[in-house]
Amino acid sequence: MSGEFRNYTVNFGPQHPAAHGVLRLVLELDGETVVHADPHIGLLHRGTEKLAESKPFNQSIPYMDRLDYVSMMCNEHAYVLAIEKLLNVQAPIRAQYIRVMFDEITRILNHLMWIGSNALDLGAMTVFLYAFREREDLMDCYEAVSGARMHAAYYRPGGVYRDLPKFMPQYQPSVFRNQKECDKLNANRQGSLLDFIWDFTERFPKCVDEYETLLTDNRIWKQRTVGIGVLSPERALQLGCTGPILRGSGVAWDLRKKQPYEIYDRMDFDIPIGKEGDCYDRYLVRVEEMRQSNRIVRQCVEWLRNNPGPVALDDYKITPPARETMKHDMESLIHHFKLFTEGYCVPAGETYVGIEHPKGEFGVFLISDGANKPYRVKIRAPDFAHLSAMNEFIKGHMLADVPAIIATLDIVFGDIDR
Repeated sequence: MSGEFRNYTVNFGPQHPAAHGVLRLVLELDGETVVHADPHIGLLHRGTEKLAESKPFNQSIPYMDRLDYVSMMCNEHAYVLAIEKLLNVQAPIRAQYIRVMFDEITRILNHLMWIGSNALDLGAMTVFLYAFREREDLMDCYEAVSGARMHAAYYRPGGVYRDLPKFMPQYQPSVFRNQKECDKLNANRQGSLLDFIWDFTERFPKCVDEYETLLTDNRIWKQRTVGIGVLSPERALQLGCTGPILRGSGVAWDLRKKQPYEIYDRMDFDIPIGKEGDCYDRYLVRVEEMRQSNRIVRQCVEWLRNNPGPVALDDYKITPPARETMKHDMESLIHHFKLFTEGYCVPAGETYVGIEHPKGEFGVFLISDGANKPYRVKIRAPDFAHLSAMNEFIKGHMLADVPAIIATLDIVFGDIDR
């Protein structure tokens, strides 16, 4: 009779609502228990690294936004730092503070998307709506500095595209909103972008409390996450895990503290770590990271308010001249034209820069042969290593636990497939 019982294989994705992108997961099941999980990738492959090797350095910055399309400016940051390292230049201090502030805004954006979609995967819909309410405010900050809600291309070698705006865009009356509703929405938009961000940081801790009220002690949430997808600290290190996955297993590794870049060594914040290394601990780590990012953003706002200054290098070979100057100065016009057509030549050499991306260590390995475009670009996506460990996470769990484990990895396929 034993011949009648055999394992069977099912396809989970690539269009499954809990697959978080184009993940095809081939699961071998013994009844409801997962015996083996085989992740298939490459369904979103766009050849980003090869495209970057065919274009001048600056023209690839917008490609970086489209890698992990939930953590746009953080992707740009690693690439821009790698170029600056080869050029042997450093952005002005004000630009460094702006970059760090937007890195942390991006971290909050990422974790809000994660907590909303994770809760949705496990059947809790309200958190998703709450998280997107806060995301809208932060998306307005992206739009205020770059003109784009998502793909900002705001970081540039030598600094940032422009200084922070003195005014926030206002809601206008329309068929959807009357004047009274607009006045209510515009109440915290009367000052500068820094005033708007400060107002957000005042409100945000209470918003995180709301998410925790809905989830942290919710018995259904705990039944779905406690003891699920356990990863020991030793195994997490062996598998190349970084970011919240590694910290959830109890390893206090954070590049912002261990290998500080920009002005992170001036910031006062803590590294949250877990104890059990399960889905619940990774949830708690990310929730606390949102609070710590809020602290860092507040420190940056206070410094930026009191310290005006340049936000880009005064070197027209690397950064474009001001448009106002370009309109009446022939030499500036030539610099502008040359920079946006040919770009600049980067000294021959190779470098690797890793940053503490919301998902872990995002690295860019760059080789220059002295030309105006990279000889080789290799991107180290943090969730590639996490996805590689999928079988380790899932083996022995039930089929219903698969969405919880995929969600806790915080997978976005733009940078995995590249």
